[in-house]
Amino acid sequence: MADRGTIFLDEVGEIPLELQVKLLRVLQEQEFERLGSTRTIRVTVRVIAATNRDLARMVEEQAFRSDLYYRLKVFPVTVPPLRERVEDIPLLVRHFAQKFAQRMKKLIETIPSEAMQALQAYHWPGNVRELENFIERAVILTQGPDLVVSLAELKRAPSHTTQSGAATLQQAEREHILRSLRETNWTIGGPSGAAARLGMKRTTLQSKMQKLNISRPR
Repeated sequence: MADRGTIFLDEVGEIPLELQVKLLRVLQEQEFERLGSTRTIRVTVRVIAATNRDLARMVEEQAFRSDLYYRLKVFPVTVPPLRERVEDIPLLVRHFAQKFAQRMKKLIETIPSEAMQALQAYHWPGNVRELENFIERAVILTQGPDLVVSLAELKRAPSHTTQSGAATLQQAEREHILRSLRETNWTIGGPSGAAARLGMKRTTLQSKMQKLNISRPR
């Protein structure tokens, strides 16, 4: 049905190794056989794959095929987690509150500032889906014009209570550099090295590695 169209593979990192071989063949040969059939069917499709797993690390751990990883990685798009897009939270909260209020035929006019601050301070490990479910629950509990937010549910986990925005950005930068180093087999310089991929000088990358405590594993 996806022939000459687009197929979306969600959570591609969860595909078992034995199925990864079959998917790789479809991507490379653009053909497959239906279950129980011996007739080969050729297809032309555009594939979009998504995952919240670190596929590069899974390749290192031999939990994901390297050939399939590089076959899928034609045009990677990295979406930062919601905790790194705090400025987006008020817009999303208002959108979800209006969406569910209309569905439940309620009139919600305001979101208390204390509630919005708590929503922005929360870590959101489940990202936008968790935020959407949280706001739906809040709308269900709301009986007046002010959105009722359970502040007790928004208490940060202990591991994140002292983490600042700067630390989060530094961690993201560290992961980005580590990913490039793994993909280049820890080659720093040269046209195919990590520095070139990251768009910086070799000396700049080495300085950042030292600052972020990055060293090649033994």
